[in-house]
Amino acid sequence: MEYTQEDLNQLNKAIKSGRFTVEYDGQKVTYRSLDELIRARNLIKSELAETYRRGASIASFVRG
Repeated sequence: MEYTQEDLNQLNKAIKSGRFTVEYDGQKVTYRSLDELIRARNLIKSELAETYRRGASIASFVRG
């Protein structure tokens, strides 16, 4: 599964609100603890960062 920024946002909202159930692509996932939620958030965060590092490119423009 490829994670999105919206997945990360959903986990952050759940952590802030104290909820343990998060919905991804129409599927609900219930985490057992705050620690489990934070570990899931950190996993998604690191995978998004890795995807960005692999696929990021910087556009440059020249005025002429």
